[in-house]
Amino acid sequence: MTKICITPFVQGTGGMASFRLKFEQGLRSRGIDVTHDLDDPSDAVLVIAGTRNLAGLWRARRRGIRVVQRLDGVNWVQRVKWSGVKYTVRAEYGNWILAFIRNNFADRVVYQSQFIRKWWEDWYGTAKSPATVIINGVDLQTYTPEGENERPAGVNRMLLLEGSLARGLNSGLFHAVSVAEKLADKYLMEVVVAGTVDEATQRRLQSKAPVKFLGTVPRADIPRLARSSHLMYCAEVNPPCPNSVIEALACGLPVIGFDSGSLKELVTDDAGCIVPYGANPWKLETPDISTLAASAGKIFEKQSQFRAAARTRAESVFSLDSMVESYLKVLLEA
Repeated sequence: MTKICITPFVQGTGGMASFRLKFEQGLRSRGIDVTHDLDDPSDAVLVIAGTRNLAGLWRARRRGIRVVQRLDGVNWVQRVKWSGVKYTVRAEYGNWILAFIRNNFADRVVYQSQFIRKWWEDWYGTAKSPATVIINGVDLQTYTPEGENERPAGVNRMLLLEGSLARGLNSGLFHAVSVAEKLADKYLMEVVVAGTVDEATQRRLQSKAPVKFLGTVPRADIPRLARSSHLMYCAEVNPPCPNSVIEALACGLPVIGFDSGSLKELVTDDAGCIVPYGANPWKLETPDISTLAASAGKIFEKQSQFRAAARTRAESVFSLDSMVESYLKVLLEA
């Protein structure tokens, strides 16, 4: 039986854990076994971003096992905005590990978007090994417009769905609330935030537009939460390839945001509203709130049209089966 080693064994609600679970589901449905032990005999190794077990990677390569590295974006916010010693050290160390594995261990490199590929090549040069881009996928049977929802009739709900919007990562949250306040000039609004938000940030937003903080939500609740909203705001600045956006589209939820990172690669004009940032996102400057609010209002007025287009976009590009097959080609084919 074919066996693939996936390392590290990432758990939680973030993008890496979400990818691991979905990918393992796709492998097992094809009769492919999965291990997380680099010393366990396997046919290929997939490194999700990076691992501190460099000795295990070295031993795998010594045994002739192909090592494929799946790369997300580069940690960069700490270089622009002071986020504390702990966050800064972890971010810079993480960048070093990712680049070291890419340069010294990876036989193949997979970038999650064209934006990520260009970013890595601009900052660290072209990879020594063959590289390709594979966009993330989603289970279209689980993430679907059909099913339970609690979408309010008297208010327009903006959903933020992120792993963390705490401390140094909270810039997009403030932008989201500003967009909601602008929309509130014409529409009754509420903002629902699913993800980690530190208490200091929550206190700063108490006087703003109605904001409800859900904290970290179970993965199984995400489809219902998406179906219970009118639009999603992508709060990450320079998002590499956010699973939350793909999951929202699959649930028929239109997505709005600013044209930074990979967002324009994911969201077409009929499936949401992506407008020019209007400033320098790499310096975390304040984006053009007014333009996004003015453009996003049409989503409330044409909900059915945008929701159908969002689902169609997901079905045409973000199939989990297509993603798994693309990874298997990189992992196993000569």
